[in-house]
Amino acid sequence: MSRLMNRDEFRTALEEAIKGKSANKAPFSIAWATGQLSREHLARWAENHYHYVGPFADYLAYIYARTPDHMTEAKDFLLANMYEEEIGGDRHTDLLIRFAEACGTTRERVIDPDNMSPTTRGLQSWCYAVAMREDPVVAVAGLVVGLESQVPSIYRKQTPILREKYGFSDEEVEFFDLHIVSDEIHGERGYQIVLEHANTPELQQRCLKICEIGAQMRLLYTTALYHDYVAKDIPNLALAA
Repeated sequence: MSRLMNRDEFRTALEEAIKGKSANKAPFSIAWATGQLSREHLARWAENHYHYVGPFADYLAYIYARTPDHMTEAKDFLLANMYEEEIGGDRHTDLLIRFAEACGTTRERVIDPDNMSPTTRGLQSWCYAVAMREDPVVAVAGLVVGLESQVPSIYRKQTPILREKYGFSDEEVEFFDLHIVSDEIHGERGYQIVLEHANTPELQQRCLKICEIGAQMRLLYTTALYHDYVAKDIPNLALAA
């Protein structure tokens, strides 16, 4: 039987569960960071990404509703995160749609669920299932640590190229600038909730596993974007160059 890890050991184990599975390693991310994508490719990304991150406040709401009252700081974090997503300034999905429109697509296409790939639909469904069915601490580990905490490292590689090569304005890439900052804070808060409340060996192991699965799900989703929309234009050989 596994023993209860101390906070430092558990933090390291959580980081290791994600390590090596970052969406930065997906061919779509590599092509983006090296300036090989077209605006059309980026539009397809935005049309899919909307259906993954658009319901994020909904995912958090399901977790919030099932979080015990004694976990006050966790409930406060979840509520604040929902507020930021929806009404704490510009709605995050509106910022994403602004970027999508700058890429040449339309709000109507972005919000139409028929324009997301089957893999994107699978990621969205997994997020809903985790939020509604897992222990709240495990759900925070999967959605906030396993998924949300990755965002700053991904966008720090992708955002500069949007300005430097594609010529997007600061307003058009505000979605990315915002999440580099906010998701770094959210990810750390998620870590602290999991470190505090995963207080049995079983809960710790479940958190580690779901972090690993969450990272794998985002990597799979991002890799599928390459195969669905980009592979015909950018072969693997070009990515390795």
